[in-house]
This record gives sequence, structure tokens and C-alpha cells, in this order.
Amino acid sequence: MALSEHYLEDEIHPIDIVENIAAHHDWDFDRIADDQIAMAVEGQWRTYSLTLAWSGYDETLRLVCTFEMEPPAEKLGDLYALLNLINDQCWAGAFTYWEEQKLMVYRYGLVLAGGQVAGPEQVDTMISAAVMSAERYYPALQLLTWGDRTPKEALDVAIAEAYGRA
Repeated sequence: MALSEHYLEDEIHPIDIVENIAAHHDWDFDRIADDQIAMAVEGQWRTYSLTLAWSGYDETLRLVCTFEMEPPAEKLGDLYALLNLINDQCWAGAFTYWEEQKLMVYRYGLVLAGGQVAGPEQVDTMISAAVMSAERYYPALQLLTWGDRTPKEALDVAIAEAYGRA
């Protein structure tokens, strides 16, 4: 059975939803396959590469948000310590560093088991959360990597989440 056949006629495939959101925001994107899309989302600090893929096997919409980062080898231990501190603050998704590819990675999986369907709001929130998290912690990662800051000092500069109304 094709992935798109899994969805009833009135349901939209999760990657179709992502494609519609990318087109709406005028983001550069490439539909790699029926079940995968890659796009570039520009943030304040840099442009982030996002890939979303649907896995029918485990009924999960996976998001991977990456940006290039080449820390000096002597900073890797501190970088991993900072990532632990950052991940303690992340409620959805988590960061990791792929040393071989020289990529900082934010990953999140939306499990849609039991025939659940992702709505546009959920998918848009996934994408927004990934970019907001990357934007929030990018300065801390840079301060640790290129500045002379400890993991705790670097984390202190992370842009705090806003609560309430202005």
C-alpha cells in the first residue's frame, strides 16, 4: 500500500501539509519523495535546513532542523555539556551535535499512532518550535564555541521564552 493510500480521501498526507505551509510562507523547499520534504527557513541568526519525513511504519512525522557548526576539538566536551543543559530546558524535541557532518541538530517526532491525523496547526507548531529553539540557543552555542564562556555562562544568554501578554 502506498503511503498516500493510508489516508482517507478527506485526510491530507502530513508531507502535503508541510508543503502547503512552506508555500504559504514562501520558503524554499524541495519535495524529495512522497514521504519527505526539505526546506530552508530563514531566522534572525541564520538560515536553518529543515527536513520532515513521514514514517508509515511507526506512524511518526519526524522533523530534523540543522545548521552547520565547526567547533574546535578542544571545545567538544563543553559543547556536549551545554547541550545537556539546553535539553533540560526543551520540552519538545532535543538538540544533538553530529560531529562527522559538522551539524547542530534539533530533532522532534510527532507520533500519530492509531490512525491519528496531523493538522496544519500541529505541523506549523512543530516547525515554529524547531526554528524558535534554534534561534533561542544559537547565541549560547556561539559564545561557548568561540568565546571563553563555560556551558552555564553561555546558557545564561539564551533568549528567554516570553510568557503572558504585552
